[in-house]
Amino acid sequence: MSGSSFLVQPGFVPPLDADYRPAVLANRAFVAAARESGSAVPLILCLERPNGCVSRFETVAFAENHPSAPENLPYAERLLKFLLWQRGACRVHVGGPASIGRYLQECYRPGGLRAFDYHFMGEDVYERTFEIVICTAEEAPVAHELAQPLGRHLDGCRIGFDLGGSDRKVSAVIDGEAVYSEEVVWSPRQNSDPVYHYEEVMQAIRTAASKLPRVDAIGGSSAGVYIENRAMIASLFRGIPKDRFHEVRDMFLRIREEMGVPLVIVNDGEVTALAGSMSLEDNGVLGIAMGTSEAGGYVTTDGNITDWLNELAFCPVDYNPQAPVEEWSGDSGVGALYFSQQCVFRLAPKAGIEVPAGIADAERLKFVQEKLEAGEPGAVDIWKSMGIYLGYTLAHYADFYALKHVLILGRCTSGTGGDLILEGARNVLQTEFPEIAESVHIQLPDEKSRRVGQSIAAASLPALTK
Repeated sequence: MSGSSFLVQPGFVPPLDADYRPAVLANRAFVAAARESGSAVPLILCLERPNGCVSRFETVAFAENHPSAPENLPYAERLLKFLLWQRGACRVHVGGPASIGRYLQECYRPGGLRAFDYHFMGEDVYERTFEIVICTAEEAPVAHELAQPLGRHLDGCRIGFDLGGSDRKVSAVIDGEAVYSEEVVWSPRQNSDPVYHYEEVMQAIRTAASKLPRVDAIGGSSAGVYIENRAMIASLFRGIPKDRFHEVRDMFLRIREEMGVPLVIVNDGEVTALAGSMSLEDNGVLGIAMGTSEAGGYVTTDGNITDWLNELAFCPVDYNPQAPVEEWSGDSGVGALYFSQQCVFRLAPKAGIEVPAGIADAERLKFVQEKLEAGEPGAVDIWKSMGIYLGYTLAHYADFYALKHVLILGRCTSGTGGDLILEGARNVLQTEFPEIAESVHIQLPDEKSRRVGQSIAAASLPALTK
């Protein structure tokens, strides 16, 4: 909502980011103003996926003859961007003022403002041409969501792995108990040869297999979009040229055949949420992993998962016109720059910390974390800023998810950092959003689960063949 009159300065200002403008405050200010104007009209965004599922989001906008109608456009653009990366779609029905639909069509086209998203959602993920359909609110399709159980299979001898941008984790699990876990630094995004990725994953699997009497099943999690164990697109593989991407797209199908056991791989955020649901023995869980990027996953209040993407790394959370730009998607103010090591590196110079160049990102993060543990004020301000970001963003997420629990984990939450993030988020919610603070419980897992828990939960993904 760059330039919008609805940008609101937060009550809690991040120590290292005075210009931060939370999405939740801007969206709520816009909706309140539209309703109070007496000229509010329905705005319905329906996101359609090739499997017949439709997600429907209902809100309001100013009538086209109202003086504030131009504000509809940035509001709708940011809202659709969030919904696309949260839920996914190859076709979007825009039910409401036609000017909004025309503007979104202009944004989501080759060469348009959201050209990256146009190609990503269309060709890359759903292998269709992305399309925006203008209709009236009455013509907007009805919702049709698909939910299914995920994982929770604990029987047998299993391997679970989690592929992050800086490290890969693997666990050997027997009847739900981890008998071995390891964490290895690697550089998937910097390698253009798919053989590197294959060999690294196989090395992790072989290591875990050597700790088991046999291997009954393999489960994995990784950043990116996975459909039926195929990597449709993933930031881990961004260095691989298009003409060789098919080698990683079907890599896990090949590994399954070679190992001769059931294998399931899903987005790492889904496994974060699954791990939370299993450890809490409850549902309505949003998992947020803060590592190389931000990974999100959601277990519904019924204990299932949807076919949503939950790629929260690319959902807008900061509407500041000068918000930092994410280098892959080209968009500004998205979650990856606020809930990951990218945030740490972005804020470090503002904190007076010079992070060494020429070493792996995992080592660069460790460098800043050591300053945090030593109590250096600048490092403390980085994690305090992340806590404030999280508080406002969780209130934002609560407008799109039915939540009972939020579980945060990942390398950025290790040590003192996790406590600072948690404290900051809780302070924001208790003061500015008390109704959410009362109904949503935010928590960290213990230190070991925080770092390798995803690989253990991933092991539970496949059902054993009877």
